Amino acid sequence: MKEKIAIRKKALANRKKNYFDITPHFFKPLIKFLKKKKQSRKCIISLYYPSNYEVNTLSIFELIKKMNIKTLLPVTKKNNQMNFVEWNYLDPLKVNEFGMLEPSLQSKIFVPDFMLIPLLAFDSKNNRLGYGRGFYDRFLNKFLKVKKDITTIGVAFSFQKYNKLPVSNLDVKLNYTLTEKGLKK
Repeated sequence: MKEKIAIRKKALANRKKNYFDITPHFFKPLIKFLKKKKQSRKCIISLYYPSNYEVNTLSIFELIKKMNIKTLLPVTKKNNQMNFVEWNYLDPLKVNEFGMLEPSLQSKIFVPDFMLIPLLAFDSKNNRLGYGRGFYDRFLNKFLKVKKDITTIGVAFSFQKYNKLPVSNLDVKLNYTLTEKGLKK
C-alpha cells in the first residue's frame, strides 16, 4: 500500500528528528498496570531491543527486577515469522539478518502475556504502523486464536500519533499505547 510506505518514511524521519532519551519514569504507568494485572495471572512480558530511534525499553529492567516477571525478546525466523525466547538484561545478543539484536542463546519458546511492541506511528483507534514486514501482526494473528488474553502495548513517543492510519484486514489493533504522557487504552 503506497500510503503506508509514505507514512513509514515520514514517521521514521520524524522519530529520528524528535527522539529524546527517556528515564525509567516513562514506564511507571506500565509497572502500575502490570502489578494490578499480575495479581490475577502469571506475568511473561516480551520486550524489544531498541534500535533506529525506538523508545529505549531497557530501563524497564531496573523497575521489574523484583517483580518476578519473565522477560522475552523476539527471534526472527524464515518467512517473516518470529518467536519469543527468554532474555535477561546483559544476556548475549547477536545481529540477525535485518540488523536487529536478538538473543544468541535460544531456549524454550514462550507466548507472552504482555507484549511491548515498537512502532513508527499509531492513532487514537489503537492502530499501529510498523516497519512493513508484518512480524508482530503475523504472530498475533496466529497466537490470539490460541491465547486470547495477550495484552498488546505499543511503545512510542507522543509525537508519533497520527489522526488516522490506513489499515488492512491483517493488521492487529493494540490494546494500549504507552507514551511519555502515560498508558492509554
